[in-house]
Amino acid sequence: MTTDEMADFAQHANAMAERFSNKITSKEIVIGIVGLGYVGLPLAESFIAVGHRVLGYDIDPAKVDAVNEGRQLIRHIPASRMEALRATGRLSATTDLQRMAEADALLICVPTPINLHREPDLSYVEKTTESLAQVLRRDQIVILESTTYPGTSSELMRPLLERISGLRAGFDFAIAYSPEREDPGNPDFHTSTIPKVVGADSPAEQRMAVELYGTFTTPVPVSNLRTAEAVKLTENIFRLVNIALVNELKQVFSAMDIDIFEVIDAAKTKPFGFMPFYPGPGLGGHCIPIDPFYLTWKARAVGESTRFIELAGDVIASLPKTVIETLASAMSQHLSKPVMGSRILVLGLAYKKNVDDMRESPSLHLIALLRSRGATVDFYDPFIAQVPATRDHPEMAHERSVVWDSEVLKTYDCALIATDHDGVDYAGLAECVGLIVDTRNAMSKVVAPYRAKIVKA
Repeated sequence: MTTDEMADFAQHANAMAERFSNKITSKEIVIGIVGLGYVGLPLAESFIAVGHRVLGYDIDPAKVDAVNEGRQLIRHIPASRMEALRATGRLSATTDLQRMAEADALLICVPTPINLHREPDLSYVEKTTESLAQVLRRDQIVILESTTYPGTSSELMRPLLERISGLRAGFDFAIAYSPEREDPGNPDFHTSTIPKVVGADSPAEQRMAVELYGTFTTPVPVSNLRTAEAVKLTENIFRLVNIALVNELKQVFSAMDIDIFEVIDAAKTKPFGFMPFYPGPGLGGHCIPIDPFYLTWKARAVGESTRFIELAGDVIASLPKTVIETLASAMSQHLSKPVMGSRILVLGLAYKKNVDDMRESPSLHLIALLRSRGATVDFYDPFIAQVPATRDHPEMAHERSVVWDSEVLKTYDCALIATDHDGVDYAGLAECVGLIVDTRNAMSKVVAPYRAKIVKA
């Protein structure tokens, strides 16, 4: 573009940002959220709390009905809060994506999984972008919140939006990236108290996104879309690598008869230079087991390698098998029984404690491994009554949690603690079951008479 054309472009973009800003100030803005799950719902709640209107979209009619009727969808957003959202009159949900034309901001909160080869699956993002492009209008901003590799917003989304809509990014409409930072079940932080990283490729687009999120939290602007996309990957890679490290230390220290949990508890008393991470039976949730491999894939595309990240991933991937080997050894030593033909109870189906989220939960892999060895396996989870359909383990769909009852517990040879939910009667478990394999240190406070039947894995 010539200097005059660039000046005209900037002037037009600034005018768009000013109109958007005025809508925010006057509370006339409508926030469109695509995906009413663990990210979309808390986001909607935060915008509504500061007086904005939210139009939510989801392909699941049951979710849409629950939102419109004020019923609970997610454990950590109880029915009382859902009803309070409904009562404001500022939240509505729909299965009609065409209605997203009514919104001024289009926030995309859809899954970004990986395939069996650890390659990104952006089909949800791509299909959503194509659909939104058909209703895209001037002065809207499209913001991706899903975790992805650097370049997704500029290389995938922008061309699709421009080609299908016939509009120009940064001139007719805006694009930004702001990664979700949800931590379901965390009592100390929620959406409106977590700073929001915001990236865009022009000052006008950046202004629009910063002012939008600034209505309910502290924005952290970065220089462009790619940088914002890299921030979220860095956060999750940091956790992956450190969790892999502490799990490897657990194996080494265990061989030396050293308790890794005691080591960590002592080490974290140092007020600087150390951050505690804890071992477990594997990694779950939608972020840490998946997101780092978006970067490894993109790194290969630019001729770089990510050996450290891939090694950490391999360590994590091996954990379920290691746990089952420990369990098999413990059963042989303590019960003189093989896994085959035994009855085993897995405690916890959720990927972490006190939530009902079982995405990528290692518990499913543990159950599958035990069954492949000929064990009869059931599960107990106070927050998950029934296994939903999953991509990796469709055969477990509709299985139900056992009832917590002492007579029921006594029918099991071994209990494997995969998730350390609070409120579980671990002392009662120790009283009823002959062997307990603990991957979470949940039995640490159980009284001395039961110590002999507890094995850490």
